[in-house]
Amino acid sequence: MFKLPKENSAARPSSLGRRGFLIAAAGTGFTLAFLRADSSLADSKVARVPPAKPAAPVFDPSIWFQIGRDGMITVNIAKAEMGQHIGTALARIVAEELEADWSKIRLHYVDTDPKWGLMVTGGSWSVWQNFDPLSRAGAAGRLALVEEGARLLRVPVSACHARLGVVHGRGRSISYGDIVHRGKLARQYTPEQLKAIVLKTPQQRSLIGQHVQALDIPAKINGAAVYGIDAHVEGMLYARPKIPPTRYGAKVVSIDDAAAKKVKGYLRSFALQDPSGTVPGWVMVVAETYAAAMRAADLVQVKWRAGAAAHVAEQDILNYATKQLADASLGARVVDDDGVEQAFKDASLQLERRYTTSTVLHFQLEPVNALAQEIDGVWHIHAGNQWQSLILPVLAQALKVPESKVMLHTYLLGGGFGRRLNGDYCVPAALAAQAVGRPVKMICTRADDARFDSPRSPSVQHVRMAFDDAGKVSAMVHEASAGWPTQAMIPAFLAKDKQGHPYDPFAIAGADHWYAVGAQRVRAVSNDLANSSFRPGWLRSVGPGWTNWAVESFMDEAAQAAKVDPLAFRLSLLQASGRNAGSAPNAVGGAARLAHVLQRVADKAGWGKAMPPDTGLGIAATFGQERDMPTWTACVARVKVDRSTCMVKVEKLFMVIDAGSIVDPDGALAQAEGGALWGVSMALHEGTAFLNGEVKDTNLNTYTPLRMADVPELDIEFVASTHTATGMGEPPTTAVAPAIGNAIFAAVASRVRHLPIRPEAVLKGLDRHGAV
Repeated sequence: MFKLPKENSAARPSSLGRRGFLIAAAGTGFTLAFLRADSSLADSKVARVPPAKPAAPVFDPSIWFQIGRDGMITVNIAKAEMGQHIGTALARIVAEELEADWSKIRLHYVDTDPKWGLMVTGGSWSVWQNFDPLSRAGAAGRLALVEEGARLLRVPVSACHARLGVVHGRGRSISYGDIVHRGKLARQYTPEQLKAIVLKTPQQRSLIGQHVQALDIPAKINGAAVYGIDAHVEGMLYARPKIPPTRYGAKVVSIDDAAAKKVKGYLRSFALQDPSGTVPGWVMVVAETYAAAMRAADLVQVKWRAGAAAHVAEQDILNYATKQLADASLGARVVDDDGVEQAFKDASLQLERRYTTSTVLHFQLEPVNALAQEIDGVWHIHAGNQWQSLILPVLAQALKVPESKVMLHTYLLGGGFGRRLNGDYCVPAALAAQAVGRPVKMICTRADDARFDSPRSPSVQHVRMAFDDAGKVSAMVHEASAGWPTQAMIPAFLAKDKQGHPYDPFAIAGADHWYAVGAQRVRAVSNDLANSSFRPGWLRSVGPGWTNWAVESFMDEAAQAAKVDPLAFRLSLLQASGRNAGSAPNAVGGAARLAHVLQRVADKAGWGKAMPPDTGLGIAATFGQERDMPTWTACVARVKVDRSTCMVKVEKLFMVIDAGSIVDPDGALAQAEGGALWGVSMALHEGTAFLNGEVKDTNLNTYTPLRMADVPELDIEFVASTHTATGMGEPPTTAVAPAIGNAIFAAVASRVRHLPIRPEAVLKGLDRHGAV
């Protein structure tokens, strides 16, 4: 969902390359103060305080992994697992350089502790951010094991090497487990020594890029995997919230629980007192069982005084955004070249378009939930979470305790998609537990979850382009207004333009594209009405979910205006020079790599060939998230439009992706497939609207994501590459909607400019072009 802006690079997790680490074997073993989400929870599905020490001594080569006497290697995963197999990918990076036996690798999803640095999983960031430090941790461990193994074998270190968890030398060998059991491991690496370690070349790798079994699949299949909603402690109560009519400013006037008292197991209802301001106006209904809490909550009658957003509708937010964009003094100029006004003044042709998107909900399979328990002055919060470091200080503020007195225990996520970057759902559970003096588990219903969501904001974008007398693009302006998630939840992460104006990079990323368009301006405006009506959230694709919709739809319209093929038009603008030349290590090749995936996907799809009636091909490209971590992605959508109903059927998606070195091929493909299908879903099916300060759709009877029957054929290809591994979680999502919109125009000459694309919009386009 996001990356830290460069201005806040100091807030990034400290890397092994900057701090070094000590390798040593402790006689009593390495103290594990973390709950094993893949073992202790899986066995009993009971959340317990973890033991102070493991059963046997372990070799601790950094905080990132341990090796036991039995040779089993436990890799610590400080990222959230939500279906993307991040544990398998990160463990594979360690195991590659460690020369480990993959069959002896285990995953340990860690709980919060300052030593992990910034704990966040989002922005397609995890592999890209951790590849080098985890590689060096694995390599350092291997070197220490080889040195100690050589001593035990009485063989020179130069004559030894490691392979599959065994050190070999001059016909003799010793396993990693025996080295840990018999050896005297002691090795300290300075940051400089770590940096000097020579890592494997891509050609020397035996695990990275190869097909291996994902380590988390068996537990997910056999039911042993434990999600936040499975957490349980003895003596806990259950709670369901009564959510107020507005996100902000609501106050409880009265609570009538007379009818609820007839429900067996019902205990009490009370308004939360929240010093953090996270859940104003919330009422918690507490019972001995979940069923009782559910029934009682339906019977409890609450009267509220609503906040200022009680009369806000979706169209109000869009109208406000339109007025904002008309005022050139508002917002921040993320890109601001000289000569924009002159280029438009001198233009022989100007093109201007407006693009909009609706509010989008997360609707992850597992509704948000949390279990809170206080033990000896420490608050233990059990929940699936993507950004522990964000919610920890909020919980501390809400509970009025030091942050050191709050621990978040890690669980698998039944879907995150950015919703669980915002851990606000932990606060009401904690406050309820504090109020009743017992552990409380809060579970939201599907409708509760939808009303309490941090949705993707609606957006309005104005895009303009100027052409000179020779028909060449001479300038482009892209202006966008939307709710800003970073402003709402962590304003310290806002970036600033050259004039010092703040902006949310995760609400405008993608508009700073890789096309050479002459003088360029990108302006980002915060929609104050959206920000005050709900809490804007990060949703899979974040800003590019709307910015790329505008960029790539507009590129097709510009090609049409210039009377040039849409593919040829794009390729002519992808010049790997100037700021689009790219840079090492992440964006080597720049625009040329984007051009490559575009040409390749066009070839795969048969671009330019005749199509059946009312069937068209549409093309779009994206670099994913941020310019300094691009994942070059191109998509061609083949769609058929039913002229009688104006229903759009996506028949096939072709996609070519250059994500640099692919660590986990199966995981990368799964993410690409999931991202592409989410793109289809948000293009044609998903989208709600605000009505009286709340989202209109709160369940899956009216909010209708992509169904299985509508899943298109997928043809996804990865470019073979040895470049830096970049992110895979979100880029495939952002290229799909504009490809579909452009394909609709190719099929029936109907231009759509709003997401989601509804049949009435297609019909309107047909009428406008006289095609009916």
